[in-house]
Amino acid sequence: MEQFLLIVAVLAVVGLSAWATREDKRRRNARARTRATKRPPGRPSRATRSGSRHRPTSAPTRHRPYPGDYTGRVAVRYAPHADGLPDPGEIVWTWVPFEEDHSQGKDRPVLLIGHDGPWLLALQLTSKDHDLDSAQEARWGRYWVDIGTGAWDRQRRPSEVRIDRIIRVDPRAVRREGAILDRHRFDAVASSLSDHHHW
Repeated sequence: MEQFLLIVAVLAVVGLSAWATREDKRRRNARARTRATKRPPGRPSRATRSGSRHRPTSAPTRHRPYPGDYTGRVAVRYAPHADGLPDPGEIVWTWVPFEEDHSQGKDRPVLLIGHDGPWLLALQLTSKDHDLDSAQEARWGRYWVDIGTGAWDRQRRPSEVRIDRIIRVDPRAVRREGAILDRHRFDAVASSLSDHHHW
């Protein structure tokens, strides 16, 4: 009889422990969901910060609406200043709208090349090697120029800059400075840009 009572007591303790573990997990999950719903606007979750760079996202609502890509002649300038403010000649990270749908886009590095009123003008960067599919890209109207490696990419992958599309960037939407592109490489991009657009 004593052995039976002992077995019952052990089973009761094990069952109570398992229930307490499940209840504790349920409470932690509930607290995490509550924190996620109370996160201040504009501050992404840890999961979003670590993995959203390559996922499409909606246009940031706290900045002025995107007026469309720039199509005029650009007065290309080289005026970088390491002062924390975005300037032509610098590569910075910002939200770039998709060409086919300006309400969607993603964070990526861009090379700043000038101004259009309150807007910065920029060229988007990629670490994808378009030398391998340049003919296909050209058929789609996309043209790329190699600019090598720099501090804008933590993995120091070679980058290319797209010269057929000129993007407007709200200075307030710049996430962070990546690097100053040296004058020699900047001038090479400016020359390719001028040749492509026949300025």
